[in-house]
Amino acid sequence: MTQQDDRLLTSLGDNEDSAIVRFPAGKALVQTLDFFTPIVNDPYWFGQIAAANALSDVYAMGGLPYTAMNIVCFPIKKFPKEILREILHGGMDKIREAGAVLAGGHSVEDEETKYGLSVTGIVDPDHFASNKGLRAGDHLLLTKPIGTGVLATGLKADWEGSEKFEEILYRWAGMLNAAGGEVIRELDLIGATDVTGFGLGGHLLEMARASKVDVVLRLGDIPFIPEAVELAGMGMIPAGSFANKKFCASLVEIFPQCDPLLVDLVFDAQTSGGLLLGVPEAKVARAVEILEQHGALAAYVGDVVVFDPDRGSLRLHP
Repeated sequence: MTQQDDRLLTSLGDNEDSAIVRFPAGKALVQTLDFFTPIVNDPYWFGQIAAANALSDVYAMGGLPYTAMNIVCFPIKKFPKEILREILHGGMDKIREAGAVLAGGHSVEDEETKYGLSVTGIVDPDHFASNKGLRAGDHLLLTKPIGTGVLATGLKADWEGSEKFEEILYRWAGMLNAAGGEVIRELDLIGATDVTGFGLGGHLLEMARASKVDVVLRLGDIPFIPEAVELAGMGMIPAGSFANKKFCASLVEIFPQCDPLLVDLVFDAQTSGGLLLGVPEAKVARAVEILEQHGALAAYVGDVVVFDPDRGSLRLHP
């Protein structure tokens, strides 16, 4: 099925190898690419989650998705075409929800299924957010709960309750970060990131170091998914999460009263996690209002403080 859109000067129905895109004057490009193997069993949900994850990097900079291209690896001799069709259907629906247009893509036969997108977004070149935009005094707002890495591990292990894990993954990992992007644009925020493979702690450390500040996280204010906490207590923590924690250890200061289990979850590798926003105090109320209007979380999880070379760049409080 072809999709005609004024943004495209070429048509998907003409089997062109490239797309020619009409670009709005005065805007800058945001370009990103991401794809991965299935984290849920339902192929349509997988397509939605993979697409939402790829689109997230554009929202994290305050941009708007403009065009997208499919990236597909699929064992066509092993699985029926209906599975591939459902994956692509899920991705297409998420692209449309984001207001972008599919401009093409590429597929290869592979032993393992993989799907994602190459996304081009548009952004105001003088107003965008980045890792280096945190300022001392900013409040840290998180827009999705933490724990999807643990849930995906439990689902792969077919742990008791795995159907519920899949539903939770779809609800949160399949949600676009459009609300957070709107907050960045309306409030002219300059510090933001999305929380993905390095976990909340790892991505926050990237921001702290790029911005030359320190950050304080309060474990008691972080919205951990209850089922993920329960699974983590049974040892169901993915190897990548432990690797994140080990890699960051020299820069992290952990108060003695902190629950070790929650500390581990701070570094849980997320798939299509929320945005982490650095919000000046005067703008927090409006940021919370926008996020909650769109069904996103607005969890105030920590603060940005002045850099202290004698202390950890990331400080975990109970």
